[in-house]
Amino acid sequence: MAAEATQAIGWWGVLLAIAAGTMRGGTPFLFVSLGECLTEKSGKINLGLEGTLLTGAMTAYGVSYLTGSPWLGVIAAGIAGALLGVIHGWLSQQPRVNDVAVGIAMIIFGSGIAFFFGKPFIQPKAPQLPTIDLGNWSDIPALQAALQITPLFLLGLAIAPVMNWFFRSTRWGLFVRAVGDSPEAARAMGVSIFKVRMLSIIAGSFLAGIGGASLSLYYPGLWTERISSGQGLMAVALVIFARWNPIQCLWASLLFGGAQALGPALQSVGIKEGYYLFNAAPYILTLFIMIFTCSSKKMISGAPGALGTSS
Repeated sequence: MAAEATQAIGWWGVLLAIAAGTMRGGTPFLFVSLGECLTEKSGKINLGLEGTLLTGAMTAYGVSYLTGSPWLGVIAAGIAGALLGVIHGWLSQQPRVNDVAVGIAMIIFGSGIAFFFGKPFIQPKAPQLPTIDLGNWSDIPALQAALQITPLFLLGLAIAPVMNWFFRSTRWGLFVRAVGDSPEAARAMGVSIFKVRMLSIIAGSFLAGIGGASLSLYYPGLWTERISSGQGLMAVALVIFARWNPIQCLWASLLFGGAQALGPALQSVGIKEGYYLFNAAPYILTLFIMIFTCSSKKMISGAPGALGTSS
C-alpha cells in the first residue's frame, strides 16, 4: 500500500513510504524492545524473544482465525508470550545457568511451538486488526491506505512514557532497578530477587508476544514461519542503543522501522540497484550498534550493574 502511494505522488512518496513504514515496521520493534528493556532492567537478558515473537504471531493469527476476533488474538499472543516468560524466568535463575544458553534454547523451543501449531494457519486468512485512518484529508486512495496505522502503535506510544515513569517514580520500579543494579543491596532491603526478576521477565515476554501479534494481524498481516526476520534478536541491540531507557526505545524502534522501509520505498520509484543492500538496512544498523557500543574498558552508560551475571 505504501508502494502504491509512492508511485502515485512520485519522489515525495519515498518519504511517505518511509514514514508509513516507520509506524508499521516500528510497532513490533517497540513492543519487543520495551519488553526487553524491562527484563534487562532487572539484571537478566532474554535472547529468546525471537521465539516469543514467533509464538505470539502464530497464536494471534490462529486465535483470530478461529474466533473471528483479532483483539482476542492479541490477548492470546500476550498470554502465550508470558507463558514462555515463566519458563525462561525459572530456568535463567537456576544455579550455574547461563542466560545466553537459556535464550538460545528458548528461541528453538518458541520457534518449534510456532512452526508445529502454526502449520494449519499458513493458508487461511484471519481477520485483521482495525486501523486508524490518518489520510482522510487526501483524495488519493493510495495515500489514504499508506497512512493507516494500528491502535497497537498508539498503545506502544503510551506504554513507553508509562514504563519510564514506573522505573523512576514507583516502589516496584525501584525494586526492579535495585535488583538490576545491585542484587546484594536489594537482598539487604528484603527484596526477593527471584520474584522481581520472574515478574519482569513475564511482563517483558507478554509485551513481546503482543509485538508478534502486530506482525501477523497488522503488518505484514499474515502468518509464515519467516515472519519475524530476526526482529526479536535485533531488539536486544536496540535496547543497548537506547541505553535501557523506555523513551529512547521508542525513538530507536521508529529508526529501525524506517530502516526496514527504506528498501521497498526506493524500489517503488524504480531504484533497483542495491535493493538487497537497502533491505538489509536494519541488520546493518544492528551490526554498527554492536560495534560502536562494545567496549572492554568501561561499562556502557545506563547498563544495569548485574546484567549478564549469575547473581
